[in-house]
Amino acid sequence: MPTTPGRSLFGRILRWILLAGVVALLAFGAIELALGPRVTVVTPQRGEVVRTIVATGRVLAPYRVDIGSQVTGTVAEIPVAEGQTVARDQVLIRLEGREAEANVQLAEAALAQAEAKLRQIADVTLPVARQNVAQTEANLVAAQAAFSRVDKLKQTGFATQAQVDDARKARDVAVAQSRAAHLQLESSLPGGTERVMAEAAVAQSEASLAAARTKLAYTVITAPAAGVLIARNVERGDVVQPGKTLMTLSPSGETQVVVQIDEKNMGLVAVGQTALVSADAYPDDRIPAELIYVNPSVDPQTATVQVKLRLPKPPPYIRQDMTTSVDIEVARKPDALVLPTTAVHDPLTRRAWVLVAEDDRAVRRPVVVGLRGDGRVEIVEGLAPEDLVIPVRAKVETGDRVRAVVGDATPGHAGAANRPDQGQGQGQSQGRGGGGGGGPGRGSGMGRGMF
Repeated sequence: MPTTPGRSLFGRILRWILLAGVVALLAFGAIELALGPRVTVVTPQRGEVVRTIVATGRVLAPYRVDIGSQVTGTVAEIPVAEGQTVARDQVLIRLEGREAEANVQLAEAALAQAEAKLRQIADVTLPVARQNVAQTEANLVAAQAAFSRVDKLKQTGFATQAQVDDARKARDVAVAQSRAAHLQLESSLPGGTERVMAEAAVAQSEASLAAARTKLAYTVITAPAAGVLIARNVERGDVVQPGKTLMTLSPSGETQVVVQIDEKNMGLVAVGQTALVSADAYPDDRIPAELIYVNPSVDPQTATVQVKLRLPKPPPYIRQDMTTSVDIEVARKPDALVLPTTAVHDPLTRRAWVLVAEDDRAVRRPVVVGLRGDGRVEIVEGLAPEDLVIPVRAKVETGDRVRAVVGDATPGHAGAANRPDQGQGQGQSQGRGGGGGGGPGRGSGMGRGMF
């Protein structure tokens, strides 16, 4: 088919356009190769940097009280519920108490009997004993006088020997009766045998009554302190025995958070340091805390150290065993030269370095780093505020030609300094592992690592 003049002209124009595009692309590539790629750089900035250790902890009361029964019995009533706040001496559990009440009544009756016996000695036995003594003494005097008369009459021959013997016998009987009356009187006096036995019976009855009343009191289990019932393991009708935990009470008072930190951070924490605590259920609420305890020993199983923090003003929603995130501030520098950690190579080692855009080339420069926190690192040596630092993510090697473009990726654009709820400069890396050491490993029980 013959080609028309119009189609031939259109084809030539299209070829020229394609050729021009190829030439333009080659020229652009040559320029890029000669001048280097455009790279967005950052500059060191002056600002505050805070080093924190971030870990996961749990809320813990200073102590717990396991509540149980001191006697065996059947549960009759449970007037409280799990999770309820109770006052000191508030009734928690009532046991069936009919048998204990009967034992109290028996003990009261025994005590009344013993007291009546003691009063009988004082009111009846003692006065009667005194009268007996007076009577026997009078009889003794009469018997002695009669014996003397008969004995004299015998000497003059007016009395027989039988009469003398009868008088002597009457005198001896009067003497024996007098002695028995005196002994009866002595036993009834204070300190006497009968009186002491009666007093001992009263004391024994009082002790039995006290024991019976104590066992009756054991049938009503009360709260030993004000607090919250965090566990309940008993129901109405259960038969309970001593030694079994029926409820667990978390007493009111100081609230603490227990945290396990990696042992390599042991030298960074100290009593008195401040921290921010947030419950996982309320992550936006930051609660001030104070570090009050650092365990001097290391757990050999987990290679962690236990620390405790005090919450001076815990919010109402804080509950026992709640999981929390804890930021412990271990160092702060208000006026440091800082870079984003994304601009520093090997920031966790002693051989940290950066790529600096210098004379249109990427120059490797070693740096000394200081504090690290919230995606920022302090530059102690090696950089000046006017240096142009190439981020690690840039595909640039040492010695490559580059065209530096100053962007917005300054240290202040990523960090807690722009989040008022966390405080200026506080931050963390998202690696798992142990806080200030920043290793990538996962510390047992540690939660999120820092820096």
